Amino acid sequence: MIIQGNIVDIQNRTIFKGEIEVKGDKIIDVRESNHFNENYIIPGFVDAHIHIESAMVVPSEFAKIAVVHGTVATVSDPHEIANVLGVKGVDFMIENGKQVPLKFNFGAPSCVPATSFESAGAIINADDIKQMMENPDIKYLAEMMNYPGVLFDDEEVLAKIQHAKNNHKPIDGHAPGLRGKDVSKYIAAGISTDHECFSFEEAKEKLEKGMKVLIREGSTAKNFEALIALLPDNFENMMFCSDDQHPDDLLLGHINQLCERAVAKGIDVFKVLQAACVNPVKHYNLEVGLLQKNDFADFIVVDNLKHFNVLETYINGELVAKNGMSFVKHVPFEIVNNFSTSAKTVKDFKFESSSSKIRVIEALDGELVTNKIEVASLIENGNLVSNTATDVLKMTVVNRYKNANPSIAFIKNFGLKEGAIASSVGHDSHNIIAIGVSDEMICKAVNLIIKNRGGVCAVTTTKEKIVSLPVAGIMSDKPAKEIGEAYAALDKMAKEMGSQLKAPYMSLSFMALLVIPSLKLSDKGLFDGTSFKFTSLEVE
Repeated sequence: MIIQGNIVDIQNRTIFKGEIEVKGDKIIDVRESNHFNENYIIPGFVDAHIHIESAMVVPSEFAKIAVVHGTVATVSDPHEIANVLGVKGVDFMIENGKQVPLKFNFGAPSCVPATSFESAGAIINADDIKQMMENPDIKYLAEMMNYPGVLFDDEEVLAKIQHAKNNHKPIDGHAPGLRGKDVSKYIAAGISTDHECFSFEEAKEKLEKGMKVLIREGSTAKNFEALIALLPDNFENMMFCSDDQHPDDLLLGHINQLCERAVAKGIDVFKVLQAACVNPVKHYNLEVGLLQKNDFADFIVVDNLKHFNVLETYINGELVAKNGMSFVKHVPFEIVNNFSTSAKTVKDFKFESSSSKIRVIEALDGELVTNKIEVASLIENGNLVSNTATDVLKMTVVNRYKNANPSIAFIKNFGLKEGAIASSVGHDSHNIIAIGVSDEMICKAVNLIIKNRGGVCAVTTTKEKIVSLPVAGIMSDKPAKEIGEAYAALDKMAKEMGSQLKAPYMSLSFMALLVIPSLKLSDKGLFDGTSFKFTSLEVE
């Protein structure tokens, strides 16, 4: 097979008219050639850090959509399913991913559970990590979220890191806001990347100290604008990632969109493509071709180097997408899950109090971090209730692995004027999380999730809508396009109910993520991520 076009040789920073000769899964020659084809041939895009589960589809379905956007490989942390099903969940992702051409590169989740302050469905300990690190299908140690464990020399944390080092595999970081001596110690432990930088100064410091910084642009966390100015001077040590991308966003685009935005800012296209295509392959030692002779035939054809409209995607010499059409085939798979809680009653969501003030989570649009504020409480018949006038709404996290009392908190900025929204995608333990205007609506939403053994939903007094997620309670068994469209309809309903957030369900899913400051809610109670301990809802 011979493919002609303008060949973009990123590593040698040249573009020339030529052709690629492919035999089997390898490029056997790259040569100059005169022809009239004005398209460009470039290495395929690599998402340097993504949780496939956030797209709410299994890897084989994710692949169907991603290849259309020119993605040929991902660096995937199966942390979400691991919190539900442990090593068994990781094995499910690896095996399902192997059934399709896209090159999924899975890591060993380092923090399952993420903390001891919430109830997860499984534990992955240092002995499990040792075994996983010896598995050639495991490419790296996934994000070390327990940075306090690194800083305070936690024995279990250091053992996990050592197992990665023993197998010469990279160690991913997760250290939002970590600066100064603390970040120096974190890096010295052997941690080489961070995708959590949300300020220019933070990313600059981490780069200067030898870290690779990933520019993240997901469905909720969007750091592109804050960090992109660092790329021109640091292009050898930066990558692009989405981290968490919901299915409706994935339908629209992937890493190709970040390349377009970066070039539009006047950044040298070679530097942009190095971050998007080359650096992840080199850092993680991926078996992904870079358009060189004897490489795997992983490349894409685009119409130009401004918009990166993907015309064709090739993986291992196979044409997997053309002109927006995916040729990745459906793969049958067995549904796995861990869901063991029974229906709740309205009284389960009451919170008796006489306190005049309460601590409230302030959600920030487009951010995983939250603020901690204090507001006047609204009490009816001794029960703390939602106040739609001030947009302070009751929130709950319900243990999905066993029957237990729901935890209660309040949150600002979700904006709902009616009904409730709920999800069993609740990072990191994936308990049920819900926000609503009344106890009755919250109860209705939670029970709809329980009935479906996982999903995301919206309810009002007159209607209900759910996207069922029977695979571990976080992924669908349906095709990606169908889920993407259903999710978009659900997102629309939440916004019609009053939410002003760009991605209300993605934001909702992170309100139980305790390792991101400052105030979050687990199934065990309200948690202060700054002091790293539980706090009370009521202000004394």
